[in-house]
Amino acid sequence: MHIKKEWKYHLILAVILVGLDFFEILGNKRELDHLKNLDSIYLWLKSTFNLSCITIYFINFKVVCPRFLKKNNLLWFFISSLGLIFLFAAIRFILEEIIVFEITGVHNYYDETRRFWYYIIDNSYFALPPILYSTMVYLVLKLIEDKDLNKAELDLLKSQISPHFLFNTLNAFYVELIDDKPKTAKDLHKLSELLRYVTYDSKQDFVPLQNEIGFLNDYIHFFNKRFEEELALDFSTKGNIEHQQVPSLILIHFVENLFKHGVVNDKKNPAKISITITTDKLILETSNRILSSEKYMDSGIGTENVKRRLTAIFNTNYNLEYKTEGNSFYTYLKIPT
Repeated sequence: MHIKKEWKYHLILAVILVGLDFFEILGNKRELDHLKNLDSIYLWLKSTFNLSCITIYFINFKVVCPRFLKKNNLLWFFISSLGLIFLFAAIRFILEEIIVFEITGVHNYYDETRRFWYYIIDNSYFALPPILYSTMVYLVLKLIEDKDLNKAELDLLKSQISPHFLFNTLNAFYVELIDDKPKTAKDLHKLSELLRYVTYDSKQDFVPLQNEIGFLNDYIHFFNKRFEEELALDFSTKGNIEHQQVPSLILIHFVENLFKHGVVNDKKNPAKISITITTDKLILETSNRILSSEKYMDSGIGTENVKRRLTAIFNTNYNLEYKTEGNSFYTYLKIPT
């Protein structure tokens, strides 16, 4: 997230909280009198309290959230939040009961309430809002950042070529070949449709499932040509593909990985792609033997991008699994439709 955009959200939240605090003071006669009389003790304690809140807010936002929430390590995030409560109490104690007392000779807490556990428990109530607010802002900014990243990655994919030049060239070849080499012309037309889908038709976040499967069929067609009709792949769909919507260019990731890393010309052990559609979900499963020269892994830029995009769209309402057994690799994806 760009630093200027990030600070915009912090500023908006600060204005809201200051406004709410101001209205709270207006409704509290005692605090309003302190403010009107510019009571120095009141101003000192108000300033140290706000400084303690701001410190905890940014420690949580800049350190704790990126370190643990980004990796979905909720246990350590919870433990760190407890640590922030103790830190808040320590900061406030130093500022108010030591520094301000040294200047003014006045304690904020009475003697009997400055006992360790009472002080911690009392301050836990005040520490929670800055922790919750900073966590909320972090999650909102992360969601916006993920969506921007997904859009940028998709736009980059679509902008690798000059569309008009490419389509005009393919059309010229098609016209020249249609009479003498109709099969080649047909393949050129299919290639043009495939590229047109990537460039134009998939601009929306969601596309009709039947269009996406048509795109996969065209993609597989060219690999079949490459392997001179020796392609060993079982591609099947089950269920009604009409009136279903899926994220654009999601399914192609798994098909592309299969061709890139898998054995797809072994008739005895064909690679498999299965898509099952029900009224509320889509399940994609692939299996293939791994090339002996490949170190097939479930990580990498492409895989991480797909995970981030799925999370941005479906939150946690999806299931993505990668599994290696012997010399075979399996993938499983379930998403709502």
